Amino acid sequence: PSCPRSISSPPPPPAALFSPPLKSTVTLEVKQPGSHSATKREKRFSTSSFPLSANRELQKLPALADVAPAEQEKLFIQKLRQCCVLFDFLSDPLSDLKWKEVKRAALSEMVEYITHNRNVITEPIYPEMVHMFAVNMFRTLPPSSNPTGAEFDPEEDEPTLEAAWPHLQLVYEFFLRFLESPDFQPNIAKKYIDQKFVMQLLDLFDSEDPRERDFLKTTLHRIYGKFLGLRAYIRKQINNIFYRFIYETEHHNGIAELLEILGSIINGFALPLKEEHKIFLLKVLLPLHKVKSLSVYHPQLAYCVVQFLEKDSTLTEPVVMALLKYWPKTHSPKEVMFLNELEEILDVIEPSEFVKVQEPLFRQLAKCVSSPHFQVAERALYYWNNEYIMSLISDNAAKILPIMFPALYRNSKTHWNKTIHGLIYNALKLFMEMNQKLFDDCTQQEKAKSKEREEAWVKIENLAKSNPQVSSVCNHLSFVCVCLQHDQRKERHMVRRKSELPQDIYTTKALESHRRAEDMLTTNDGL
Repeated sequence: PSCPRSISSPPPPPAALFSPPLKSTVTLEVKQPGSHSATKREKRFSTSSFPLSANRELQKLPALADVAPAEQEKLFIQKLRQCCVLFDFLSDPLSDLKWKEVKRAALSEMVEYITHNRNVITEPIYPEMVHMFAVNMFRTLPPSSNPTGAEFDPEEDEPTLEAAWPHLQLVYEFFLRFLESPDFQPNIAKKYIDQKFVMQLLDLFDSEDPRERDFLKTTLHRIYGKFLGLRAYIRKQINNIFYRFIYETEHHNGIAELLEILGSIINGFALPLKEEHKIFLLKVLLPLHKVKSLSVYHPQLAYCVVQFLEKDSTLTEPVVMALLKYWPKTHSPKEVMFLNELEEILDVIEPSEFVKVQEPLFRQLAKCVSSPHFQVAERALYYWNNEYIMSLISDNAAKILPIMFPALYRNSKTHWNKTIHGLIYNALKLFMEMNQKLFDDCTQQEKAKSKEREEAWVKIENLAKSNPQVSSVCNHLSFVCVCLQHDQRKERHMVRRKSELPQDIYTTKALESHRRAEDMLTTNDGL
């Protein structure tokens, strides 16, 4: 067979790719009903360190369908090189509109070309394709514009969108089509899609733009599936990102997306699990529970943990004990998240493993039932609506009822929320139906404890009254109460809540119009 034509290797990305990032702030005037126009200063767009190409005047090349088949490869490479030209979308969005459209049209045409034609991805295409992707994508990201840690609220803090997204989206789609093409040969591509490429791709997961992270998630997952030699390296580098996130920065925008990829990877682990994978669960995934921004990625994290337990039930005890170790003490919304995850774990737990953790587990549940935060107490009491959990409790009622009964009994009389009263009565009723005699014994013991407690307080009160200084102390306390009431009547300063600020309609519209990578690929495949 004849050798493929020699194509010169593309030059490396210019050093300017690593210059300091640019940011932009835009001042919007927002009119609200019944009020004067309110000025809002919002960071709508930012751009990473894209170096503008010196010669941006692109020549419109002929369509691939209009040239002879023998010329299509050469023209395809010309178009790929043409798409390495970078434009300014931030400081002057209206500049070079004609040439921006030439690049957009070329990218769109090549997407259609490799999607609907076969045997068009020849060996000379691979280095050009990877180089074009690298030039357009690999850059230094701008600093985060949103708060970090527990202060970050994904529903309130709007992400900073990438100004160059009109071209970036097409480059991502093109590269995904390239990876998924039946013509794609990993043995050829592995010379160009190597560890350095993967490392630069992983760096982009810290992008604030959720649309970019969505495409990155799909791209990395496809690379993991096609390049067996890169799998261990990808897992190792994701581990390093998590370690840095947990123990150093506590800030990374792509943790949820990386966990989503890992959920699929864990699902494919062979049995028995390797020691490396067990260490990953215990030393990486579980410590992720203690980070302040848990709410941003908790559903994906819980899914990964449950996947491990479905693979190997013997991991249940260390997982549950780690959750109890990291259990939040002063953060009620986070406590609700832990209760959600714990129920998912109990849904897949083996009865033999449940016995090992039942006592510390239900001691924690008893504390949750006693929580003054009604959502925590409510979420804990919803466990009694789960049939499988109730069957586990019923089989071990002799151990569990004495742990739970004091909290249920006390809060049935003292909790401030009426909904909690109803849920507690439901739990007590179920316990009574399980083991009437044990329930009666626990009731009598709790009543005896309550009586002893009341008698002890009466003794303390009588001893206090017998103290000769009690009258002067009472007078002083009365004076303090009067002073406190006077201070409370002072007018409080008005504080404007974050949620009252007008929303950036441009950011909202851009996110709503984004099509997920998976949906886009499925739709086009059906054409």
